Amino acid sequence: MSLLHAEANPSDINRLVLESLHQMPSGGGYSTSSMANRQLRNAVSTEDSKLLVNQTEATPSYCSEATYLVLLKTLFTLQSQGVLTLTPQTLAALKPNGQPDGTAIWGRWNANGPGTARLFYELGLGPNFTDLSRAQPGDFLKIFWNEGIGATEHGHSVIFLRQDSTARTLTFWSSNTPQNNIPGGYGEKTVPLSRIHRMLFSRLEHPENINRPLPHSDSYLSSMEHRSSTPAEMAEKCGILR
Repeated sequence: MSLLHAEANPSDINRLVLESLHQMPSGGGYSTSSMANRQLRNAVSTEDSKLLVNQTEATPSYCSEATYLVLLKTLFTLQSQGVLTLTPQTLAALKPNGQPDGTAIWGRWNANGPGTARLFYELGLGPNFTDLSRAQPGDFLKIFWNEGIGATEHGHSVIFLRQDSTARTLTFWSSNTPQNNIPGGYGEKTVPLSRIHRMLFSRLEHPENINRPLPHSDSYLSSMEHRSSTPAEMAEKCGILR
């Protein structure tokens, strides 16, 4: 039996992602320190078989942490609405506890390379694609600021909001580094498309599949700490739609 108790329209799920985003704090500072990871752990708990997310605890923050909390808040909303059941095993697996890259759910999401997209493909959470014209507000997005994938990459985990085809810009939400007198932390940011070397979108369409069993560790993502991938390998490992 499916653990999603009602058919969910993908556009409705994207709307829930955006609603979860708007419940997040503003600013709060950007940091990848041990304190930021400790605050992330404090923000996520379980009680009476329910996933609880206290986003106000999670400051300072960094990009993959920000988008992961939005994912968790979306799952929490579906659970609270009685639409989604999360198994005890899933509830335990969703808690971020400093898992290394490629390990468990958080370790995949936080990994170098296509962490989010690889998780989506492994669990069947929804499609991965690279075509900007297909993007919808509320899609998860990995931005690559350079040509590297993995150990040599410079990337950013964000949630897509909109593009301006006239100005050739992209606007997203994440935890961002401070820039041009804009404080660091949670918030929107607009960048020229010319700055972006590669984009990989992931759309949440089957949240019930978060309950599927997952190997403890993924060797592809764990290897991204020490080596680089190629676009072709990434496409194969993430089932990227053409």
